[in-house]
Amino acid sequence: MDIKIGDIVTRKSYNHDIVFRVSNVDKQIVQLLGVELRLEADAPLDDLTIAVRTDLEKIQKKSKEKEEFSYRLFRQDYQLMREKKTHQISGGYKRNLSYFQLPAKVLHLDGDLIYLRKCISLYQRIGLHVHGVHLSEKEMPQAVGPLIERIQPDIIVITGHDSYSKNKGEKKDLRAYRNSKYFVETVREARRVNPHLDQLVIFAGACQSHFESMIRAGANFASSPYRINIHALDPVYIAAKIAYTPFMESVNVSDAVRNTLTGEKGMGGIETRGLLRTGLPFIEEAEKHTDQPDDENIKEF
Repeated sequence: MDIKIGDIVTRKSYNHDIVFRVSNVDKQIVQLLGVELRLEADAPLDDLTIAVRTDLEKIQKKSKEKEEFSYRLFRQDYQLMREKKTHQISGGYKRNLSYFQLPAKVLHLDGDLIYLRKCISLYQRIGLHVHGVHLSEKEMPQAVGPLIERIQPDIIVITGHDSYSKNKGEKKDLRAYRNSKYFVETVREARRVNPHLDQLVIFAGACQSHFESMIRAGANFASSPYRINIHALDPVYIAAKIAYTPFMESVNVSDAVRNTLTGEKGMGGIETRGLLRTGLPFIEEAEKHTDQPDDENIKEF
């Protein structure tokens, strides 16, 4: 079978359960990246089948429906938080008050450029200011410190692709994971710059990642407690929940993971203070809104 980089394929041995994009072909071994899931894998060439277009369209439609459902959940939560804040500011009186909010600044490190573009599109749709950086998972530990110093983010998302291999060790063995060790090192380096859990909030991990190690290293939220696959957009919803929770309140971990496409088996974290600050008065000015990714927000390393 003539399989080349960029082809969309499935694995026969796994009953075609996950759709992958071919990232490299080395003789008879093919390296794969999940199309919707942050999973990295490899497979023999003869185990792969090019995805049928009609089947792929069905999968993409189903995935889009899940994404829209999560977005609606987030919007509902955001609206409730906004109404609560308005009530607090007005002291319970029905009067018009013009106030403004300062949401958090996000630094998003991603090992997959396609996923990064999708995430930035969602950040912009939600209304968050994001700096997206595409670089390999191995490069992240060296790059994160200078990026923090330059960008001064409130939230860092450290993600890409990962996977657990039982042939390399038990689930508690960090060496049995493809990229978890790099995520852990990146979290540690970020904590060298800012050790305060409520001043710099960190999400780290991808599919099947070593959740416990990243939390011990200093992450506020991480994947994957039950070593399951997570959706490409899950980290964005965690960041958004933190960014839009008032700084005088703690982020409810259960509520934060509820908005993700994966849920509590794929995402977890620790009690963390919100980062949204509100001020008065609001001076109206023209703003530019777009739902499309801005290439200026993406930097190649």
